[in-house]
Amino acid sequence: MQANDMEVFEQWESEVRGYCRIYPTVFKSASNARQVDEAGKSYIDFFAGAGVLNFGHNNERMKKAIIEFLNDDGIAHNLDMSTSTKRDFMEAFIETIQKPRDWNYKMQFTGPTGTNAVEAALKLARRVTGRTTVIAFTHGFHGMTLGSLACTANSYFRNAAGVPLDHVQRFPFGKSLQEMSAIYSDPSSGYEPPAAVLVEPIQAEGGVNVATKEWLQELQAFAQSRGALFILDDIQAGCGRTGSYFSFDGMGLDPDIITLAKGIGGFGTPLAMNLVKPEHDKHWSPGEHTGTFRGQGISFVAGREAMRYFEDDSFLNDVKRKGEMMEERLNKIASAHGEGFEVRGRGMMQGLDTKDGAVAKEIIGRCFKAGLLVGGCGPAGRVIKLIPPLTIPDADLEEGLDILEKSTQSLAEAA
Repeated sequence: MQANDMEVFEQWESEVRGYCRIYPTVFKSASNARQVDEAGKSYIDFFAGAGVLNFGHNNERMKKAIIEFLNDDGIAHNLDMSTSTKRDFMEAFIETIQKPRDWNYKMQFTGPTGTNAVEAALKLARRVTGRTTVIAFTHGFHGMTLGSLACTANSYFRNAAGVPLDHVQRFPFGKSLQEMSAIYSDPSSGYEPPAAVLVEPIQAEGGVNVATKEWLQELQAFAQSRGALFILDDIQAGCGRTGSYFSFDGMGLDPDIITLAKGIGGFGTPLAMNLVKPEHDKHWSPGEHTGTFRGQGISFVAGREAMRYFEDDSFLNDVKRKGEMMEERLNKIASAHGEGFEVRGRGMMQGLDTKDGAVAKEIIGRCFKAGLLVGGCGPAGRVIKLIPPLTIPDADLEEGLDILEKSTQSLAEAA
């Protein structure tokens, strides 16, 4: 068979496939921040599985632990039964993440993806409050299943649902909350008290839009004053991505539920988990919310290894340093272009807003040809999002930024 033969995918795989159209090659192997296709071409990965691979492809520490787990006949699947690997993961998370923050959240393992975590959070919020309406925000993305999709703003995704997406009120992200507060304070507004306020501290898919500490604090106060649960969706921006474990660390927030997935599984294997205040978690009855895949053994093993990166500040300090490198280079690119490009982000989640989806698509295509994987997000895909593995070597990070700069410059010269 010829290297990079796409025929079987084009003939037999569903038309719904997406990322393979952006990166039209057949990948064969990967290590840390690089993927290699069947023809032997190496690509620097600034996409990292849409934020799953915070610790790189085939992380050596995790791979070793997984191999030992398999050789020891570890339990790969056991529904929500107790296993030694789940206990190891939970104890590590409690000691490394919860106790330093003086937290005592219950840990609910949901189905394996972020949308499962959001669905469980919405269901519980409605159970706790006895209400139905959820407040969500413009440009928000929370998943593809119907409850999560109702809270998602993107019309392209919403239009595929085929049914009404109800019980959500949407307000502008990051803007003044005065109007929203006035509406919910007016007994004649027709707005029912909300069950929850659901928000991403950093909107990743929405265009790398960063909420301020002050706005999030005001939003939390709004939720608390109206008896609504305050839910933070940190699925893509969490797990160390921004230079702290949570993207909202240090903001003085006290969320009722935190949804986590993507990077929490460490190796690229699926894992999703909600942190739930005990007074809310007690509203669940045993088995009331289930799922066949609620914590795979391999994910617990890799996720436990991931916790070791956060046992001191050295790893997160390095993430902050690399994030500063990325921001500095992106600002240089934006300044050189001179047509209103904007840089947004925090830590190693950075976005270059080109203001034009066609321009972003062309730059992404040129990057791919030159050996760099980046993706688009935001309205019409106009924002180029950079989310490389947090473990990327400086040399690969610099080379990838060089490719992005040259690709942007070559497009400007061709115009």
